[in-house]
Amino acid sequence: MVLQVQEGLLTTSASTPSSARILVATAVPAERDAVARAFTGDSIVDVIAAGVGPAAAAAATATALAGTPYALVVSAGIAGGFQPEAPVGSLVIADEITVADLGAETPDGFLPVTELGFGTVTHRPPNALVRELAAATGARTGAVLTVSTVTGTAARAAELRARHPRALAEAMEGFGVAEAAAAHGVPVLELRAVSNPVGPRDRTAWRIGDALAALTAGFGKSATVLESWNRHDLSP
Repeated sequence: MVLQVQEGLLTTSASTPSSARILVATAVPAERDAVARAFTGDSIVDVIAAGVGPAAAAAATATALAGTPYALVVSAGIAGGFQPEAPVGSLVIADEITVADLGAETPDGFLPVTELGFGTVTHRPPNALVRELAAATGARTGAVLTVSTVTGTAARAAELRARHPRALAEAMEGFGVAEAAAAHGVPVLELRAVSNPVGPRDRTAWRIGDALAALTAGFGKSATVLESWNRHDLSP
């Protein structure tokens, strides 16, 4: 695979029209490189390391979309998995991308920003494409939560599961990527490889290398679906 590196962007040397290309936004270079390894030199996929957290992810994705009319955006990387539904090493594809901590604390508990009368907390990827990718990769499908602070206790994990019973994983960038994609009218997906359980912070339980390998394998299995999709087929 021939890659050009410019301002953190990995692009192939293909001559595919930009309007048919796919942007994959990861957080850090290790994730970017894991995704890029899955594609050949004539791929229609460009991969960026957008930064950690929803703000950095939104800013970098919006910048990329402003310069190139991509047809699909994918948020990708490693994530914490809610146990036992999303074990370490498994793949998760979001059928909803939900920000879990955008809102207000009240004496009665957390209120999402939508219940305060403004904003949004969820973006929904195209159902048909989610189903095709899940079939191709064997990934589980469900909600992927975006958090600004990674969960580090059993109590916090239980609180999130109570509020989001369909949650399979948590990460820090998906909602930011989705907000940027929505602002540009571009469909969005999120694909994550689970590197650790959501809950008490135990670095000995992290399997980052295994998760990065699973991310490469997952995108390898996704390549045919991603590179042959038709935007006309992306309706919900």
